[in-house]
Amino acid sequence: MKNGDLRLKARAVYDFIQDNLYLNRPDIRVGEEPFNSALLFSLLTALNRGKELIIGEPGLGKTTSAEYIGSMTYRLPLGLIWASEVPGHPEQTEEKIIGRPDLGRLNQGEEVVVWSYLAQLPVKIVDEINRLPETKQSMILNGVDRGNWEYLNDVIINREYCLFATANYQDRGTNTLIAPLIDRFDVMVESRHPGPDMALMIGMKDKYENILRSPEYEGEFKKILLERGDHYKRMGKVEGLCDRFGDHMDREYGVKMLSGGERKEIRECMQELPLDLDANAFLRTVIAELSFCYKYGQKRSDEHCEEGCHYTGFLCHHIKNCISNRFPTSVRTYSQSLAWLQGDQAVRIDHIKAVLPYTLAHRVQWKDDYVAQKQVSSRRDPLQIYMAKEAANELHKRYSEQSHHIKNALAAAYHVFSGKEVEPIEGDHPIYAEIKRDIEEAS
Repeated sequence: MKNGDLRLKARAVYDFIQDNLYLNRPDIRVGEEPFNSALLFSLLTALNRGKELIIGEPGLGKTTSAEYIGSMTYRLPLGLIWASEVPGHPEQTEEKIIGRPDLGRLNQGEEVVVWSYLAQLPVKIVDEINRLPETKQSMILNGVDRGNWEYLNDVIINREYCLFATANYQDRGTNTLIAPLIDRFDVMVESRHPGPDMALMIGMKDKYENILRSPEYEGEFKKILLERGDHYKRMGKVEGLCDRFGDHMDREYGVKMLSGGERKEIRECMQELPLDLDANAFLRTVIAELSFCYKYGQKRSDEHCEEGCHYTGFLCHHIKNCISNRFPTSVRTYSQSLAWLQGDQAVRIDHIKAVLPYTLAHRVQWKDDYVAQKQVSSRRDPLQIYMAKEAANELHKRYSEQSHHIKNALAAAYHVFSGKEVEPIEGDHPIYAEIKRDIEEAS
């Protein structure tokens, strides 16, 4: 299928869900185009095999938006996705999340694992993940990160998967998400109240009638998933049934869903999109400011820079931790995904700037005094996303003021690494100090 046709099909998924299933208000704009951030980033997450954390008040569609996206991008009936979801609660067990022994085979001396639907299916949803105690969050780390699910002496590896997790705001029943887990999420978005008019329309809909349900196909999927034997053969049968279900939805209701081949082709198209010169330089500038420390060489959560540092006015002075290496990967992947969805031939700064707050909000640990300054501000976003948007605007402003100089400094560094004798360019930003350091350590 041609790239343009694939894009139209992906956009049709967004439009169908927005118009029929997840009624919402647009809350971000990329170029001249308005989007709803929760729905947009859920679609991009499903397309690029990402991981998304959806926050918000109870009952505002956090889980349902992910369910609809997962159903339509992976050709899975909605009831099967419901059956595969894992609820977060303190008593949750490894057997409910990952798998359990086949007791009949165990009595015969064979160690056979009955894998959970969550471990097997490509669409993974953990509901209210912050109700899992910190000690139990580690159970899903490898599965979340690499798609590796281990139980007893067996292991399955997901070749294609995406993850959605929802979290209510902090209350007495919630726990802190451990840092290794929170960093594995590519993006964090808020599912917002849609306004009184749409809320009334949602309340009038019959929640038991949904076009994406199919008890007949749901039963067939469950029979395959409960079969014993080779995981990859079983998933081959699942993919074939996905195609049958997708054809059924197209034939009966005119609903277009994405096949496995189409998803693969979409990812290949996304990955081919380059970052233009400004987008590349801007992202390097962002990483420098979020990882640099003049006194200690880099940010470390157990070291605190003092007042009076020359870089007090930069974000490195207001954060506690160093940004991880997963951050630029998330920014690049989602920027490419967004650029592809909009039909652009390269990633521009406006794509980077659009995804930056959502890839940054959950990863930055702000200093308490800086949070105190910001939390009283008038805003429409939750504090974490608001502060990340403010940071993105600040970073963009600084880059815009000296973009030519920064690009010259990066070009000079390239010439040095190519063997030419060129003096590094000085400037008033952590990016220049980082470039100079790279040159000195390489010589």
